[in-house]
Amino acid sequence: MAHQRTQSVGESLKNPHTVSLKVLRLSRPSLAYQYPLPHSTDLGISPKASLSYPSGNTDDKFIISPVLNLPEAFGSAYVGENFSCTLCANNELDGTDHTRAISGVRIGADMQTPSIPAGIALDLIGSDVNDQQTSPGPGESLQKILVFELKEEGSHVLAVTVTYTETQLAGEGRAASGRVRTFRKLYQFVAQQLLSVRTKAGDLPPRAGMLRYALEAQLENMGESTISLEAVNVNPKPPFTSTSLNWDLHAPGAESIHSPILNPRDIIQVAFYLEQQDGVGESTDAVGRLPPGDQRKVLGQLSIQWRSALGDRGSLSTGWLTSRR
Repeated sequence: MAHQRTQSVGESLKNPHTVSLKVLRLSRPSLAYQYPLPHSTDLGISPKASLSYPSGNTDDKFIISPVLNLPEAFGSAYVGENFSCTLCANNELDGTDHTRAISGVRIGADMQTPSIPAGIALDLIGSDVNDQQTSPGPGESLQKILVFELKEEGSHVLAVTVTYTETQLAGEGRAASGRVRTFRKLYQFVAQQLLSVRTKAGDLPPRAGMLRYALEAQLENMGESTISLEAVNVNPKPPFTSTSLNWDLHAPGAESIHSPILNPRDIIQVAFYLEQQDGVGESTDAVGRLPPGDQRKVLGQLSIQWRSALGDRGSLSTGWLTSRR
């Protein structure tokens, strides 16, 4: 019996992988704009020439067209929003190649964040119920989707690992030998702050011995697109209660006011009234507790929810806000 020489690591590295990996970020399209030309015979150009979606009606001067643009690049990633992408492991074997087969394809991913550089294992959306899903044929692929909530600013690294079994086939499709192969790819991106939040707490004269405070916050849109503020609230810490003094404060019988729209670099001021409740003691929760001897009061946390122009949700919570010393 002839002895089969074990393949060295150097030789295995020279052999290209028969499975490739494609990673595509999932994001909503953007609105397409058009700039209709004026109806003038002097130009000698049809008014339809500048339309993104030419139609029989060229009198509409509306700048937004019925067309949506697909993203041309990775784009920006913002804290408070979900980072979503699809992972696609493709079988690169030629359909006429009957000497090899791919099976047992597995995709794993973890996210390395500034606070957890070792990485967080991610749950991927997809089912591995039958062998057809983990054994894509030539030209086929196995796809997974991941969704990760960005909670901190800074550099993030998406690490994707693909493992599969490559089988050498003998005559009549019989397996002659097989080996498990794996490779890992890294994708780096930076998460930025979409909303800049500045807060200030002011003391108010006590009422019936109860402490009162006015909390102000300045919100600035630091992103590249317009957002709509859905809600801005204060989650008070006992013994305080919070009352909003913003657009969601309606007088009886008054019509509701639409949520504020923030264009890039727009700033909005919000304010809240916080009052101590009579007969309610301070929270014993260790979270947000001040060091012994600190005379400040923990008021609560500011919670913000927003939507992008095409409906993507985002949320942000500040740290514990305190009164002045």
